[in-house]
Amino acid sequence: MTNPSSPDHGVDRRAFLAGSIVGGAALPSQQDPQGPRADLFLPEEQWRDRMRAPDDGKRYGWVVDVRRCFGCHGCEVACKSENDVPLGNYIRQTIYHDYEKESGGMARIMVPMACQHCEDAPCIKACPCGSMHKGAGGSVQVNYDTCSGHAACRDACPYGAIYIDPVANQAVKCHNCTHRLDAGLEPPCSSTCPSEALYFGDLADPDSKVSRMKRKLEDEGVLEQLRPEKGTQPRAWYAVDADRPMREWEPKVPREGQSYANDAYSVYQWKEKEHGHD
Repeated sequence: MTNPSSPDHGVDRRAFLAGSIVGGAALPSQQDPQGPRADLFLPEEQWRDRMRAPDDGKRYGWVVDVRRCFGCHGCEVACKSENDVPLGNYIRQTIYHDYEKESGGMARIMVPMACQHCEDAPCIKACPCGSMHKGAGGSVQVNYDTCSGHAACRDACPYGAIYIDPVANQAVKCHNCTHRLDAGLEPPCSSTCPSEALYFGDLADPDSKVSRMKRKLEDEGVLEQLRPEKGTQPRAWYAVDADRPMREWEPKVPREGQSYANDAYSVYQWKEKEHGHD
């Protein structure tokens, strides 16, 4: 597993954990079930600094053209290879959605999915050991010098984008492959995609490939974001067909407390599920 470098945030882990038991426990939520798991959030003074991105002038983000993806899984394979992701676990996964065409017969939508790198990241607010933080360009990252595998970050993530490594007992997620960005390279998932469905780059640069594509798709009126009701301000946008809106396949994406799993590719999951993952 590639461990991106991250700054020392000066957190005393024992003091932090001792003072965070209530904030980090999975207590019953007292708020709108459509909103974030704020019952997991720590007091603001314990995450405010970690929510601030470095002042590097960059704003990394993603555009995913769902209409172009044909489900080759090249992005997943490249991600697993680059980050030594063990079998049965995923940093990114392609979501399947089968539907009946009006003209008859069945068709499938494939959606490449990964961490949304939220502006207002719930995982950072819930992390009791001070590991989740904003790195280069605002990428949400894990400091593996301090991560204890508490899993509050996984429980707070509205997109199922975090898993707990079964050997290291630490949280793992997409970190935009910042070790490659530092070397002037793209993340392997976007550079590998043969259908040009994945666009990554600096949204603060109006001339970047991702900025130009985002403007083009906004003009076409086809961009949507995943679960905007969560209020996380994700940095990922999805281009969808007007007759196949996001609400049709969104239930297939994991939710709080869940992670990408092998059963997403099981033949028994091909039939549309009405209420998302079991």
